[in-house]
Amino acid sequence: MGVGREVAAAALARAVLIGRATATVIAAAAGLLLVHDRRWVLAAIVLVLAATAAQLAALGRWPGLVTRPALAIAVDSVLVLAVLAVSRGSVAYFCFAAGAGAVAGVLLGLRALPVWAAHAALGFTVIAEVLRRTEPPVDIMAFVVAFPMAGALAGVGAAVATTALTNQIEFSTQLVASAQRSAAASERARLARELHDSVTKTLRGVSLAALALPSLLRRQPALAEHLASTVVAGATAAAQQARELLEEMRFDVRDLAAGVDELCRAWSASSGIPVRVSAAAVDPPDAVAYELTRILREALANVARHGHARWVEVRLAPQPYGLTLEITDDGVGFAVPDDLAGLQSAGHFGIVGMDERARAIGGVLRIASTPGSGTRITVNVPSGAPVRGHRRSIGAR
Repeated sequence: MGVGREVAAAALARAVLIGRATATVIAAAAGLLLVHDRRWVLAAIVLVLAATAAQLAALGRWPGLVTRPALAIAVDSVLVLAVLAVSRGSVAYFCFAAGAGAVAGVLLGLRALPVWAAHAALGFTVIAEVLRRTEPPVDIMAFVVAFPMAGALAGVGAAVATTALTNQIEFSTQLVASAQRSAAASERARLARELHDSVTKTLRGVSLAALALPSLLRRQPALAEHLASTVVAGATAAAQQARELLEEMRFDVRDLAAGVDELCRAWSASSGIPVRVSAAAVDPPDAVAYELTRILREALANVARHGHARWVEVRLAPQPYGLTLEITDDGVGFAVPDDLAGLQSAGHFGIVGMDERARAIGGVLRIASTPGSGTRITVNVPSGAPVRGHRRSIGAR
């Protein structure tokens, strides 16, 4: 029995046991109005309640019992006989027997046909004895004769329900597993891109410089000394980039507003530039939240390196179409070309990288700036924006 079927069988078995007990007790209680000696009816009610409580307790403690259907059905059949003996073939017995057919259907599926046949044979035997003793009217007799078939009908319904629930559980499990694999693959790809665009490039430069050192030491010691300082600076930069990546991996993007506020506070403390933050509660996908925080981090880094700003204002707000992230400063500003891609040739890789990140999440990055008048960077991301893979280039503005 697969895991999905085991879970489905355990859940439906509990439901069937509770339903059977309820129907049997109601049927037995109704019989209190029809008989003079009520002791047997009360005994049947007590037996059904006690047996159901014991079965539910056993199933709750050992749910794996559903994987041993022969034992479970044997025990349940003994209970059917006990209820028959105590209730003396009343309606309570037939309700309990119908529930036993449903239990067999849950545990065995359509393979429970022999069990249903045995219960039906016993039921017809009981009906024959009841009819011999009471001789009810013909119309009632036809109705009573149908009682033994209720177990088979309930069993078929339970078998179909178990199969349907099993399929649903297995489908849901596969869906969750697929989502987890996709998320893991996406995270690995993202980390690989970040490493390629930062640490890997820096280390490649350090490696090339280190390879040139031995020959320069012999021929041009002064240049070799300068190159050695470049290697040290490159290694320091790589370590810093690796630390930044680790911090970003620990960064919780599930609460974007709190993350933006935390990031701005940390940057203000390190740069000494005051930041006014207005961050509304929004709930974008993790990929969108991550890219927006990277854009914000890069924009703030540019302000610290080149903006010479006295203040910065950051605004995160929902919009009818999605959400907006806006970073404004009163710094020196710069001339914005019509095509942001043209900034790459001028060495402004940071802005190019921000534009690529915005487009990767289906958004649009706009820059408003003039020399001496500060800069405003706005990122608009629509609701349900697709996330696309891309290569990033990150550097100074």
